[in-house]
Amino acid sequence: MFMHNKRLQYTVRVAEPNPALASLLLEQFGGPDGELAAAMRYFTQGLAEDDPGRKDMLLDIATEELSHLEVIGSIVAMLNKGVKSELSEAALEEADLYMSLNAGGNSHTQSLLYGGGPSLTNSSGVPWSAAYIDSRGDPTCDLRSNIAAESRAKIIYERLINITDDPGIKDALGFLMTREVAHQKSFEKALYSITDNFPSGKLPGLAPYANMYVNTSQGEGDMTGPWNEGEQWERLDDVAGNLPLDGGDGQPTVEISDTQMAAYEAMMTRLQSRPDANPTTGADLGAGPGAGKTTDEDMGGAADMKEAKAMSQGRTEATAADNGGE
Repeated sequence: MFMHNKRLQYTVRVAEPNPALASLLLEQFGGPDGELAAAMRYFTQGLAEDDPGRKDMLLDIATEELSHLEVIGSIVAMLNKGVKSELSEAALEEADLYMSLNAGGNSHTQSLLYGGGPSLTNSSGVPWSAAYIDSRGDPTCDLRSNIAAESRAKIIYERLINITDDPGIKDALGFLMTREVAHQKSFEKALYSITDNFPSGKLPGLAPYANMYVNTSQGEGDMTGPWNEGEQWERLDDVAGNLPLDGGDGQPTVEISDTQMAAYEAMMTRLQSRPDANPTTGADLGAGPGAGKTTDEDMGGAADMKEAKAMSQGRTEATAADNGGE
């Protein structure tokens, strides 16, 4: 059960309205790394959690994320203060009202559609989606995802802090940013309180492949480090010479019934290509200067972009002349 306390978790002080900034701040209201996504991620994990300690932590943090949603939403509403009344009462001249609505970002959508209130969208106006919630129901997997989510949210808050000179907003965003740090520490403690937390899940990795580093990007810029070299790694540089890795022939196979095979062969007969054919195509029939080689002739091409532009201009002038100079 929830009860709402009318006092914000952190005081919001906005110096003056700024619809464009409000639009950008919506990234942390209804965006993929925003406060609503965080609250829903941790609530759904907490409701399904069987461990009492993790359950309590997840529900604590989920509830706090809702209070952060209230803080960021209040900032957005204050930054849009006055838009709704100006629109409703036509308080500005048409040109001035138009300019205020198009201050930047999707501020016009926020003003016209939502009357200046915080909408559950990101900063580009894309509606919030439950697809942002990536829980898998395994704490060693979900806690790592939560740590990453808190890290991403902190970076977004840093960037938002850098685009405003309003000291009150900077202060509130700094609080929200720092709570991301605190939550990350809690999630890390919870993860490492699980004795065997890597790899995620129950099944062990397969011995021939668990220590293999496959160097598939070779050439200038090849680097070595603890991520691909040392006693824990068996480095594979000759990738092509060692394919397939399982020692088989590397060809996919499937067992199908006689009826399915007959249908498959009939389909392949009907759809097979004719390598001995050279049909005349629409590209051949419509080819003009610059089309390159076609079935029967070479229509040429430009040597570079400068010549291509000149050829294009020439074709435009020729077409105009053929049309009577129109």
